[in-house]
Amino acid sequence: MKIHLLAFGLAKDIVGQQRSELEVAEGITTDELQSQLIAEYPEMGNTLSIRLAVNEEYVLDAVVLNDGDEVALIPPVSGG
Repeated sequence: MKIHLLAFGLAKDIVGQQRSELEVAEGITTDELQSQLIAEYPEMGNTLSIRLAVNEEYVLDAVVLNDGDEVALIPPVSGG
């Protein structure tokens, strides 16, 4: 199945683009996706924490993804 991946800030720099489509296994969870992304982009594992949002809602626990879902990678943000 395919999901739409959005990457912001440092996550965008690591992935190399802001928007992409990603082929993933049927029934993959957000935790499994995060592990897959860290395996593909080891630098992502070095960041303090990257939050995930699915279809514009933050997720705290493992959520099963569906075909066509939009997953956003949101790194820590500081302001000043």
